[in-house]
This record gives sequence, C-alpha cells and structure tokens, in this order.
Amino acid sequence: MKRLLYFTLILGFSVLVSCRNESEKVTVTIPIEKYSLPNGLTVILHQDKSDPIVSVAIYYHVGSSRESEGKTGFAHLFEHMMFQRSENVGEDEFFRNIQEAGGSLNGSTSQDRTNYYEVVPKNALELALWMESDRMGYLENTVTKRSFANQQNVVQNEKRESVDNAPYGFNNELILKYLYPKGHPYSWTVIGKMEDLANATVDDVIAFHRKFYVPNNAFLVVSGDFEPASVKEMIDKYFGEIPSGEPIEKRGPMNVTLQESVRLYHEDNFARAPRLTIVYPTVERYSKDSYALNFLGELLSGGRKSPLYKVLVKDKKLTSSVSARNGSQELAGSFTVSVTANPGVSLSEVEKAIFEGYELFEKEGFTEEDLNRIKAGYETSFVSRFASVQGKAFTLAEYAMFTGDPEFYKKDLANIQAVTIADIKRVYEKYIKGRNFIETSFVPKGQVNLIVEGSVNAGIEEEDVTKATEVKIEDIAEAPIKKTPTKLDRSIKPVPGPDPEVTIPEPWTGSMTNGIKIWGIKHSELPLVQYSVAIEGGRLMENPSKAGLANLVATMMNEGTKNKTPEELEDAIGLLGASINVRSTNEEIIISVNTLTKNFEKTLALVEEMLLEPRWDEEQFALAKSRIVNNLKRNTANPDYLASRTLNKLVYGDNILAFDATGTEETVSSITIDDLKDFYDKYFTPSLARFVVAGDLDKERVEAALAGINARWQPKEVSAPEFKQPLPPEKPVVYLVDVPGAKQSVINIGTPSIPRSHPDFYAATVANYKLGGSFNGIFNLILREEKGFTYGARSSFSGGKNFGAFTASSRVRTNATLESVTIFKTEMEKYRKEIPQEYVDFTKSALMKGNALRFETLGSLVDMLNTMSAYNLPKDYIKKEEAFVKELTTDKLLEYARKYIDPAKMYYVVVGDAKTQAKELEKAGLGKPVIVRY
Repeated sequence: MKRLLYFTLILGFSVLVSCRNESEKVTVTIPIEKYSLPNGLTVILHQDKSDPIVSVAIYYHVGSSRESEGKTGFAHLFEHMMFQRSENVGEDEFFRNIQEAGGSLNGSTSQDRTNYYEVVPKNALELALWMESDRMGYLENTVTKRSFANQQNVVQNEKRESVDNAPYGFNNELILKYLYPKGHPYSWTVIGKMEDLANATVDDVIAFHRKFYVPNNAFLVVSGDFEPASVKEMIDKYFGEIPSGEPIEKRGPMNVTLQESVRLYHEDNFARAPRLTIVYPTVERYSKDSYALNFLGELLSGGRKSPLYKVLVKDKKLTSSVSARNGSQELAGSFTVSVTANPGVSLSEVEKAIFEGYELFEKEGFTEEDLNRIKAGYETSFVSRFASVQGKAFTLAEYAMFTGDPEFYKKDLANIQAVTIADIKRVYEKYIKGRNFIETSFVPKGQVNLIVEGSVNAGIEEEDVTKATEVKIEDIAEAPIKKTPTKLDRSIKPVPGPDPEVTIPEPWTGSMTNGIKIWGIKHSELPLVQYSVAIEGGRLMENPSKAGLANLVATMMNEGTKNKTPEELEDAIGLLGASINVRSTNEEIIISVNTLTKNFEKTLALVEEMLLEPRWDEEQFALAKSRIVNNLKRNTANPDYLASRTLNKLVYGDNILAFDATGTEETVSSITIDDLKDFYDKYFTPSLARFVVAGDLDKERVEAALAGINARWQPKEVSAPEFKQPLPPEKPVVYLVDVPGAKQSVINIGTPSIPRSHPDFYAATVANYKLGGSFNGIFNLILREEKGFTYGARSSFSGGKNFGAFTASSRVRTNATLESVTIFKTEMEKYRKEIPQEYVDFTKSALMKGNALRFETLGSLVDMLNTMSAYNLPKDYIKKEEAFVKELTTDKLLEYARKYIDPAKMYYVVVGDAKTQAKELEKAGLGKPVIVRY
C-alpha cells in the first residue's frame, strides 16, 4: 500500500501555573503531534498511558452560526442525525457498538462548532475511528424521510423541554434577536425555531452535510493509551479516502454596536418570580479585551465583596443572587447581567440597583489581591481541564479550531495572568458604563406591574398545547441503502482486541485517635487533590417540623468562621485557587475540596476552621433563609420539581425524605440560629466521620495534616432517629399534577425499593441496565428513537444506607402522554416475563468492559472511596461486581427483574395540562387520575 506523506509537527508544551511565587511553580506538560492528511483533515495526537483508555474527539467547524434565516436549528438537528446510521453502521448501532465495548459517546452543538466524541477502552480505538469516519464520509445515502422525521420530533421535544416548558425559556431567543442585526449569524438560537425544524427537508440535511462535514473542515484528536505509528495507520486507513469538500469561507470578527437601548417584557406562564437580564455587546473570544471582560464579570458579581452582591442581595434584599459574566465567542461577544428577583419585587427597582452597583464599583474599585484571587481560580481550573483524556482532547481541539494552534493553551494562560487593573477599568468604560444594552423583563403571568418602566411587549408566540407541532412519520418501505464505492471494504466492522488489563487502584486506609476513618488513593498525573470529610447524619437527623435544618447547617458553615467573616473566608479560599463547599445529603454532611497539591495543608487548615469554629453569622442566616424560601416559591413553576416533589411524598410517606431537601416555606421560616447550633452540637462527631482523599500525595502527608483536627475534635455519643422505609403501594395509582398550558408532560414513575446497603442492590442495578439504565435501554429506544416523543427516557435504582427507590422518568410531547405512560407500564410487564439472551450479552459486555473507564479522574476515585467507606464494602468490591456480571444468565436477570421491578406496585406521576390529559389518562388502566394542584 502506498504511504501518504504528511506535514508533521511534534510539540511538547510545559505550562507553568501559579507563577507569582517562583518557589511554587507547577508544571503541566502536554506532548502532542499534529499533522494533516492530504484531504485536509487536521489530526492531533496526545499519548497518555496513565489508564488503558482512549478518547476520540472530532470537531467540525460548523455550528448554528453557519445557518440562515428560515433554516435555523440545522446544525443541532444534524448532530442528532449523525447518531442514526451511516452506510456501514446500522440503525442505533453507534451507541450500541460503543456501549458494548465498554465506552461512552455523545456530541454537542454550539454557535460555532459541532463535536462528537467517544471514550473507550484502548482495544476499541479502531472501532471508534471506523465509526467516526463512516459518518463523516458515508452518511448522506442513509438519510431517509422516516429517520429524519423521527429526529425532527426528538429535537422539537428537546426544545419544549429546555425552552417552551421552562421558566424564562424564551429569554435567550429574545436577546439574540435584538442584540444582533437581522441576518447576523448569532441572531438565532442553536436549537432553532419550531417552524424551521418542522419545515426542514431531507435535501436540506444532505446539502448541509455535504458542505460542512468534510475533512478540510474537521479536527480529529486522539488522546490516551495508544501507539502513535499504529493509530496513524488507522487514521490513514479510515479517513484518508474521504474526499475533501469545497473550501469553506473563513470569517473574521463580526462585533456589533447598539444605536439605542431596548427594553422588552414577556409574561411567562412558567415563572413564579420576575427576572431581569441586561446584555451589552462586547468582543470576540481570545481578544485582549475578552480576558479583561471575564475578570470584570467576576469582580462585579463574583462573591460577597462584589458591588452587585452588596447592593442587590445584602443591602436591598431584592434577590438571592446576581450574575455578571462575559460570553465571548468566535465572531462576537456579549456581557450579561442577570437577576432573578424575589417574588413580587419590581424589576424597575432591580434595574436601579444594578446601576447603583456600577457606581459602587467605580467608587470603591478593587485591589491587586482581588486580581490574584481570580487568577488563582483560573489556574486551578486550567490544570483541571487536563485531568482526563477527554478533557485533553476537547481542549486541544478547541484551541486548534479557533486559533489554528493547539499550543495556544500556553498563550491562553499567559493572557489570563497578564490582565491588569488598568485593563479591567478600560473595558468597563468601553463596553459597560453608559453604553446601550438589550434588557428583558420576564414576569409571572398577570404581573405586568413588575416590568421595568418603559418596556414593550416582546410579542413572543407560544405553541398551542392542543396543536403541538409534530412531523408525521410515514410508515413506508424504504429502499435499500446505496453504498458509495470505496477502495477499503468498509462493511468489515473492526473487532476490538483482547480487553486491556484493568488495574483497580489499591486504596490505603487509616484512622485517627479521635475516630476519623481515612481512605486514600495516590494519583500523581497532575498536581491536584480532591478530598472530602463526610459526617453521618444529614437529613435523617431532622424532625419533619424542621425540614431543611441540615441544609441550613451546611449552608451556614460556608458563611465564615470564628475568626473570619464570610468575606474573609471567601477570599482565603479564592487566593488558594481552591473550592471548599459544605453541603448536606440525605444521610451525611459533606465538606468537599478541590485544590492544587501544594495548597493541600492550607485548604485543610481552612476546613478545620469551618468544621470546628462555624461563625453562625446572623446576617448571612437571614439571607440564607430568604434565598431558600424564594427558591421554593420559584420551584412551584418547575414541572421537574413538581414531579419529583409529588413522587417523593408518595414513595417516602410521612418520613423526612418526603420533604424537599431544603424544607418547606413553613419549616424554613420556623428554623432559628439556635436550632442550627443544637443540631451541630448533637450530631457532629469524629466517630461518625470519614476522610476520603485522592491525588498527588501519600498517606503520611495526609495523616500529618490531619493532626490539628484530630487533637481538637473530640468524639461523643450520637443517637439517630429510626427510619422506616414505606412499603410499595398495593396497586398502581396515577397522579396528575396540573400545570395549565404545559407544552410537555413530565412523567415520573416510582416505588420504594431496597437501600444501597442491601446485598441485592448491585444485582438490581444490573437487571435495570437494559431496561432503562443506558441510551440503548428499552425505554429510550422506544420513546425517543422509535416514537420521537422525547429527548430521553431512563430508569434507575437509587438509595442510601437506610432507604431506596426505583424510578423511571421522561418528558414527552403533551399529545403523547397516554401512549408514553402505557409504554413504560407495558415494557416493564414484558421485561418481567422474558429477557432475551441478547439483553444479557449487551449488559455483560457494557458493564464488564466499562470498568476500564471507572478510575481515570480524581472525582471517580473519590466516588469509589466514598462508596466503599459509606457502605462498608470490601476493597475488592469491584472485583466481586465483575464476578457477578461475568456469571450473569437470563434466569438470573429475570429473577432480579421480577423481584424488584413490578409496574403493578408503582406510583405514576404526570405533570402536565389536566384539561387535555385527565380524561386521556383514564385509559391507561391505572384508575382515575388523582388531580394535584400546588
């Protein structure tokens, strides 16, 4: 075979992080090889043998900005089509092939690019390259009216889910329409318009693919454990024969200016609180001003010292939070200030307060230390981007595509570090102060009195729920696929070689004299550490009359210490470039930390203060209660929240888990600061605490650093209230939560089940895998891929030491509600009767081979240690799980499905429009729906 000649460039980059202190330099080295095929495909290789896995990422330089008016949403719609089939990869086989190989895959679309990616065990690399090349060069002949109509419906339901049926969903569409002039590539959203999605044709899609999905418009990155010579041969073999496309016009910046400010409003059927958004046009990504604008956003709203927080949250108490951020993209940029006000607050007052915040910013200014704090955070985030083979692939592809230089990540960090006080003041004057803007007031239906004075009605047209847009799927026979002649026999699917040997990291354990148990794993690829302190208790220690108490305790532990005000604590954490967060879960209070290794001891000193010397700040306590209560009020318009809230009440009965984790308006209002102190004094003890750590440090260093906490934190006896798990219902019942005019129905089905600590929990999870535990699960294949009713459908087992539940869920088109509920019910019934061998084979292959991906990142290692330590699992528990899956049979799978998945003993919750759905649901065979109104 004749070898092709390539232009090749070998690069080995060392990036210095945290350079302000010469003695504390951190080096990250990313060696890569970059070359181009004769057809124009840019290839970037990064070899990383830390784990036996590989990421394949292919970026096409096309996004929604390459569309035109009347044909919006095409780039994203085509992303969906790329997962259907190609000439040599059958229908639904993209997901099936990769999942069977133990991998994961997905894609995404932005305004400027579309990407597709796989992470697989290294023996499946050739399979991934074969599939990616086939849909690049050999997809057009497989696009049929039927397959296209299916994905049109899927994407329309995705739009309903994220836009039409969501509070403030139309805000982005409205802003883009007025921020950019008619015809500007950014003047429409990525998801597109409903009518454009419905009117798209097969010819449109083929033309789009032919123009943009070509080698000379693509960047292929392979990152992970491979041999360079071998992977180059594979890339040549599969991509080399694909012809180049026509040259694609390169575009420069297309920044805009506004001739006047525009104020618009919309009455939102799904909002329960008003939201104000102000947007200023700025500049393109990677320009000098874009870096300074990023810092400006942080300074205006990023923390308790920021002027917008001081004015709107702390002083005027108009809202619980405020956001200011710059969003620079390839062609242009925008700077957005967004405030979701407390219910009933006038947005005119919010607008006035924002401008007062600007004045405070001008008056008080900011310091070099403020800049250093922001830079430290950026530096830690920068290193974290390289923590996985997928993160490396994405980063290299983005830089290569948008700058022409994968080495640009080195310059990117240098540009961040070079931002000065003068730069930030300059961009504030240039882009924000006194400049024109687009402003939107989104208010609850019937509360026009809350809009900013002078705003005009945006005239948003919402979909009629009784006439939901649907592309009819014609039931016609399809002609055989015409295959493109190729030199390579592409019909031969690469068979993955022997499974790579997976080395499960060996944890070390220890304990302190005060009772703290320690679990750790050393992982030295990057100078990062993740750790957590978990204290048993959490919500299960609450009395229902004080629901939300554990959450408030955790929240207030983030609000300063005995010797540090909330602002001082925030600065201390920020200057280390770290994140420290205290949160409550159903059964634990957890302190989570992410930091550079060099700052491990310094962060632990702060954790010690937060843990042992909480401030219980009265002012922050009042703000926290207000924030929680207002969030609860806002959530009453969120269909997903209503579904979860209703199902939890049914599944958990009278116990504390039936309540929202943050409580109710009544219980939160009744909680006092003394309640917090009492909870802390009663339930915080080292004898119920676990310290879990993964990263670039050893056991001796960890134990030495814990000496202070060990000496100061003394154990005490703690008695936990008894938790009683309710029984499943005797018969199925359907509950319909009425949301008048809902554009979708949210379906949540569930029942009490076994806890995570039960010996059968993993077996039950395995039994559910083919039913609803993956993209290729039965629920998703029918409801999404076959019917086009939804963007996704899943089921799962979840639980803790003391509780458990089985749930299944989806969001479906309103007029498909009855059929979708029926499909859930009947498919569970069928699954309990017979499980084909192919289901067992798929489950075994996906779960066994997938272990190669389970131990790559610090986050995954910490999760493994937390699972092991929380449920007293042996160090070889993963090997025991592997052994169970290896011996799996149809009878065994059927045994657990029948034991733990019974649709006749479940609650069926539907959140939707009762006017159109109540009568319909009576046909589901679940009795007359119980109507619920909040």
